[in-house]
Amino acid sequence: MVNRSKARRDTIHEQHLREKVDIGGVRSFFDKVALMHPDKSGLAIVCIGTDRSTGDSFGPWIGTMLEELGWPVVRGTLKEPWDSTRYEASVLDMPASLPVIAIDACLGKIDDACRYLISEGPLYPARAVGKNLPPIGNYSLEGIVAPLSVKPYWSLQSASLYEVIDLARAVTDAIHSAWRHK
Repeated sequence: MVNRSKARRDTIHEQHLREKVDIGGVRSFFDKVALMHPDKSGLAIVCIGTDRSTGDSFGPWIGTMLEELGWPVVRGTLKEPWDSTRYEASVLDMPASLPVIAIDACLGKIDDACRYLISEGPLYPARAVGKNLPPIGNYSLEGIVAPLSVKPYWSLQSASLYEVIDLARAVTDAIHSAWRHK
């Protein structure tokens, strides 16, 4: 019998290579992206998630923090989240000319705490919870906010808010630092 969940994950991994890194790897990743796109006003940052689930608030926390730092093109904040019900309509409103950094929460192994998945390729939002939303992004980052379980919604809901905000602050700092002198 084929494990459908594993088959779906394998398909996702074949679509683009994701690298598991710590915050040092995230900093290096964004330093590299900043070299390729030095003008932050010519870049869109899309932070996917909702303010109604602790773990899934990872993206909106980053969007809110970047917006407060004056980033010009940020989509997905705590005030105006890009959750699964708004995602497809919101994607259509994105300027097609801007390269996109897509950010979302994800679930991982129990020993993946404080780790991230990065890729020079699109993000496939909501796959862990069985949704099939269109991919987004030229670059992507996923914060591992909780362990994957048979009940992914429960895992996202029970993630530590303290840890989610801590992960979000670290990513926000890495992004902002990469473009600070650009």
